Amino acid sequence: MGHASNSSEEAKAKGSVGKGLARVDGAAKVRGTARYVDDLKFPGMHHGLTKRSEVPHGILRGIHKREGFDWSQVVVVTAEDIPGRNTILLIEEDQPALVAIGAHVRHVDEAIALIAAPTRALAREAHGFLDLEIEEIPAVFDCEEALSAEVNVYGDDNILKTYLIEKGDADIEEKLASCDHVVEGLYRTQAQEQMYIEPQGMIASWGEDGVCHIIGSMQCPFYIQKAMRALLALDDDNLVVEQAVTGGGFGGKEEYPSMIAGHAALLARKAGVPVKLIYERDEDIAATTKRHPSVVRHRLGFDADGTIRAIDVDVIFDGGAYLTLTQVVLSRGVLHAAGPYKCENTRVRGRAVATNTPPHGAFRGFGAPQTTFAYERQTQKAAALLGMSPFEFREHNMLRDGDRTATSQLLEGSVGSEDVLRAVKEVAEANPLPKDDPATSIRHGRGVAFYFHGAGFTGSGEARLAGRATVALAEDGHFEVRSSSTDIGQGVQTMFTQIAATGLGVEPDAVRVPTPATDRVPDSGPTVASRTCMVVGRVVGQASVALKNRIESWASENGFGDMPLRQAATAMAKVEGEISETVQYAPPPGIVWDDETYTGSAYPCYGWAACVIDVRVDTDTYEVAIDRCVHAVDVGKAINPVVVKGQIEGGTLQSLGWALWEDVIYKNGKVANDRMTNCIVPTFSDAPEMHTIIVEEPFANGPYGAKGVGEIPMDGPCAAAAGAVEHALSTLVSSEGFDALPVSPEAIQRAMRLDS
Repeated sequence: MGHASNSSEEAKAKGSVGKGLARVDGAAKVRGTARYVDDLKFPGMHHGLTKRSEVPHGILRGIHKREGFDWSQVVVVTAEDIPGRNTILLIEEDQPALVAIGAHVRHVDEAIALIAAPTRALAREAHGFLDLEIEEIPAVFDCEEALSAEVNVYGDDNILKTYLIEKGDADIEEKLASCDHVVEGLYRTQAQEQMYIEPQGMIASWGEDGVCHIIGSMQCPFYIQKAMRALLALDDDNLVVEQAVTGGGFGGKEEYPSMIAGHAALLARKAGVPVKLIYERDEDIAATTKRHPSVVRHRLGFDADGTIRAIDVDVIFDGGAYLTLTQVVLSRGVLHAAGPYKCENTRVRGRAVATNTPPHGAFRGFGAPQTTFAYERQTQKAAALLGMSPFEFREHNMLRDGDRTATSQLLEGSVGSEDVLRAVKEVAEANPLPKDDPATSIRHGRGVAFYFHGAGFTGSGEARLAGRATVALAEDGHFEVRSSSTDIGQGVQTMFTQIAATGLGVEPDAVRVPTPATDRVPDSGPTVASRTCMVVGRVVGQASVALKNRIESWASENGFGDMPLRQAATAMAKVEGEISETVQYAPPPGIVWDDETYTGSAYPCYGWAACVIDVRVDTDTYEVAIDRCVHAVDVGKAINPVVVKGQIEGGTLQSLGWALWEDVIYKNGKVANDRMTNCIVPTFSDAPEMHTIIVEEPFANGPYGAKGVGEIPMDGPCAAAAGAVEHALSTLVSSEGFDALPVSPEAIQRAMRLDS
């Protein structure tokens, strides 16, 4: 009968990879028909609220329903109502779902009790009549103080996790002493609020069959399922977790949704009706996880010709009151701390410390932005000391194909270091800075940054996870991509559509990507770590090709070989019903990692990036305006260049906001600026002219060469912005004035006053 006319050549011609396909979820979001969790309603649904601690550290002595209120329509849940283990299980069982009477309260806004009522108004009223009796004890809020304080927040020494990376045979102190120059720096970065467009929210309900169904705004459905198994004492057959349309995450909806899901499920269990638990913005900002504040001490030793000879870094992250994901955030921070530079003698020490602030957790970049800021500020100072241009020093020391990283990983293929730096350098040289007019208060400056970001889980993480994805031919003749990878605004549905359509050799409109639910999709792993496209996209592509081959074989055997594949698939579905192919991810060969020594192949590959930022600084008002941002990122292959460009520009603006404007302020452990009016983030009016350059150095083990892009744009622009302000004010202030973020007008004013 011959083969179906949809040959590999025809599939290639029809392939949508590399094209700017319109977002498949765009129309529903623009028209307002997409249904977010707060749009969902169920019969008899109650509304939930959380009663929280107002003290940072104490012992819970009692929970009291005050008289003068009719409690008959209100459900109150405490730790005594938990059927399973009182923990939000992720890595360790250290964080309770609700503080039990007699147990420690470890931060302001920690959850103590839950309330549900038929209306939000009644729930709020009941909230005011529920009193907490807490015996307050001393607290500690600074991560450096916590290392020596007598206050016991976590364990005996308040240390959540430590890491050590060592490379080279020489003693690091002796090697530094032998260098011609040593630049030392102390760098501080602040917490950062994700400020996703949609606040956190969940709805839980229990069926008569005992099955708990949870739907809400999330990044990782199977994380929630794992946590609920422990909290609710359920097995997977009695627990379904489903993602609703989700309005942004940036890491903030990775681990924390398990807490809200648990609270909603406990309320629904006791109330006997569905319960919706939606955070108001102030509660979301005050109680949920944020980027870890950091303190990084960095020593950079180099010769007179600019060759780096020794790097010594000490990293401290403030983990807050509980572990959450701190140890893996710290891991990525220390793995990136030496930067994308060659050096035979390196030592990186990392510690995460507990304090009595709300726990910190995942945020785009996942620890790398903190240490990138430090090493790029160091690089800027070293270049200035030697009288070299910022480009020249980086070009001299950058990692290239065939070099080894700080963990002794050999870089082989997909190393776009030279390409990205060359790309921004060419634009910078073609656009010189304006000359300053001494008669005005405006000073111009330019900053450069060069950085890398490991794509995928660290070391053997992907092998242990063994993520899977399914591509199915549904009975109606459509193809369906099933995975637990969530679309949180970054374009997963569109990207999977393009990969599957290309692998199958069909048009994109033949492919559907439903939102994940744990009873309908395999566990592909979490939507984190720049792994969705590179890791899950790869198995989606492999499953698509396997399904295509299966359809072609059936068509050939059953007289449909001359049909286009879509028609042959429809015919097959009518006869065979649904068929599917599931593929499990297999890491590339040669990935060898030692968790004990922290050496070997930390990541399957790296993304590479460089940026140049031009600023104007007003020395009268201390305001900074960004005139231009040139950003080149090696993404391996842009599955959808429009989506990729949006990812780069969105991450860039988040990094610039962290650098210049954003500052989460804690007072006695409580977030003092818990409103969008004072916990500011950049808006469209703050966005500079962006020149985004997509560089493609294909990764052999990514789908069509693609690798991660979501996180790397966050890593470096903050350092370039600080460097640009320093350059603009170089004749007025010392560089140490810009070694802490944010470089706000207040910080600039202080720096200028100190140097006046």
